[in-house]
Amino acid sequence: MFVWIELAARPALIGFAGLLLAATAGAAPLEVYGRLPALEAVAISPDGSRLAYVRTEGDVRVVAMVSLPGRQPLGAIKIGAEKLRSIEWADDRRLMIRTSMVYAPYVAAEMSAPQGTHVKAITPAGAGSTAGTGAPAGLGSSMISVGHEVTVRRDWSLLQVYDLDRHISMPIPEPSKLRGLKLMNVIAGEPMVRRLDGHTVIFVAGLYVGDPGMGQQFDESNMLVPALIRIDLETGSETVQRQGSRDTQQWLTDAAGVVVAEQDYYEEGLGGNKRWALKIDRNGHLEEAASGHEAIDYPRLLGFGPTTDTLLVQTVESQDSVWKLLSLKDGTFGPPLAERKTLYAPIEASADDRMIGGVQIQDDSRYVFFDPATQGHWDAVVRGFDGAHVQLVSMSDDFTKIAVRVESPEFGFKYELVDFDTHKADPIGDVYPGVTHPFEVRRITYAAADGLLIPAYLTLPRGRAATNLPLIVLPHSVVSGVDTADFDWWSQALADQGYAVLRANFRGSQVSRQFMAAGFGEWGRKMQTDLSDGVRNLVQNGIADSKRVCIVGAGYGGYAALAGVTLDPDVYRCAVAVDGVSDLSRWQKWLREDNFRRSNPEQRGWERFTGATSANDPALNGISPIKHIEAVSVPVLLIHAQDDILVPFEQSQIMYEALRHAGKPVELVTLPHEDHLLSSSQTRMLMLQKSVEFLRAHNPPD
Repeated sequence: MFVWIELAARPALIGFAGLLLAATAGAAPLEVYGRLPALEAVAISPDGSRLAYVRTEGDVRVVAMVSLPGRQPLGAIKIGAEKLRSIEWADDRRLMIRTSMVYAPYVAAEMSAPQGTHVKAITPAGAGSTAGTGAPAGLGSSMISVGHEVTVRRDWSLLQVYDLDRHISMPIPEPSKLRGLKLMNVIAGEPMVRRLDGHTVIFVAGLYVGDPGMGQQFDESNMLVPALIRIDLETGSETVQRQGSRDTQQWLTDAAGVVVAEQDYYEEGLGGNKRWALKIDRNGHLEEAASGHEAIDYPRLLGFGPTTDTLLVQTVESQDSVWKLLSLKDGTFGPPLAERKTLYAPIEASADDRMIGGVQIQDDSRYVFFDPATQGHWDAVVRGFDGAHVQLVSMSDDFTKIAVRVESPEFGFKYELVDFDTHKADPIGDVYPGVTHPFEVRRITYAAADGLLIPAYLTLPRGRAATNLPLIVLPHSVVSGVDTADFDWWSQALADQGYAVLRANFRGSQVSRQFMAAGFGEWGRKMQTDLSDGVRNLVQNGIADSKRVCIVGAGYGGYAALAGVTLDPDVYRCAVAVDGVSDLSRWQKWLREDNFRRSNPEQRGWERFTGATSANDPALNGISPIKHIEAVSVPVLLIHAQDDILVPFEQSQIMYEALRHAGKPVELVTLPHEDHLLSSSQTRMLMLQKSVEFLRAHNPPD
């Protein structure tokens, strides 16, 4: 089916005051890339009558709502100190806003514990604007008692619902509405929206303070327990649908609001160590349908299958990621789905979380729908933006209105609203005002030293021949992450300064399950040399100048930057490490303490990549940059977020002291009041300014 789409030429309807425009000649101001996106998180209501989006000026984010098609203002809500994570419509008049905070104060209350002792339980210090995501298992938090308050250090997920008709916002959940349960005003999972008896009802996991019971030793690790909360948005009532345990990870409710599935993971205790279980509804009771023992790769419940009488479960078999359907009727697994061979993640219907298609991750995101008519609509959208990277952002239930993010030198970088009733695509607004012609991104493939083919992306500066260019190696921040040809603000900013930028999917990246497994035990080893092999390839092909190469990165990329000048020297003339790990043994011990000295699948995942058997494994010294200070012969810039909850600030502090003591050229920049995600314009801009100043001084692009 072909659907004609007219690309409207009228200007965007959203204005942004006081923003710097792109320079007419030379590089654009760094503010163009350093500030947060001016427009993001676009969402269409289920019936397609309303549009919500987030606009940002500086660090001030405002969620605005307008009518369609006229775009008359309907309301707005200002996000406070929290960091915005997503917006999504609960129904046609209510918007769910999800945020997060790293630190949140909670009033300490007395609670009786075994042997007549007393401990401090956690209750909310007040309800405010709230939203986000989290997981009840493996909380990864640490509690710091200060007087009569307890500060719990983690990325707390918060949720609020804004009612457009009444112009009020309510936090979800509201602990005061649930007497007898010491509930926190945070959520611990994805909200599920159901329509029951004409009412919009949200089911979401919250966290409450559990009592270990008599005869059991009290431990902070079992204080916070998940509970499934039912919130009726029509009446405002809240009830506890189900109380879990520290082993409960997820629930799934059907269209009637019945809990039909539960996922558990037992780290220790009941049923033996490291045991997983999937439970399904059997005559009103949850009973185990499948279980087993896995230390890391246990089956994950993704949602419903293509029909709501099946569950979609992801497993790992023979180092391959597999999707299977678990029948809710008889509790048996079907054969592996062929779709998993090509699809990276499922697409779900908003009404019932049923799988209606999936996403392919190739050079960019590509979308496959099971319904031929829906696929025809989507194919028409892609044809309308021929040659551009098109990302599906939101859609109405009937798929007649679609919000997409479009990026190409021809179309710029913006959000567009596609309306199949009018056969038009109208601009919503630019993502980054001033970025009108994104820089070219080429997909390349090169062979590592052992012959493994490494897919990578090369961003090139404009107006210069791709010959003998200064090069920045920019590894991604998550060890198993994936780089694509989609817009990347950091590499675009560096290309605008005149650098070629290499983003390599080194082994361990989740290009495929087998490719990721090739990185097991190769942290700091072949994962690192995959990067320098990319440099050598670009030099051999005449694209890069071997004497003008630096390595820059954040998170895992920050570690790779430090490893580049310690474990794989003589390749780079400088390094910038943002939130990087320098001492793996010390970091692993910190992670264990931060998880209350309990092992967990996430930590064992780190160990699988490093090849270490414990935090005291001597092998970690061989891949810890701080143990190889003598190899450093080039300048190093360390940048670290003060409130980083994934890699503590001390990792950069001790590296700085070690380099300075050894007489090596080093600088340290602190990002105040920032987490691991560079979530504010001020700190993101500071990071970018300091990085570019350092690079221009030690690896000038001219």
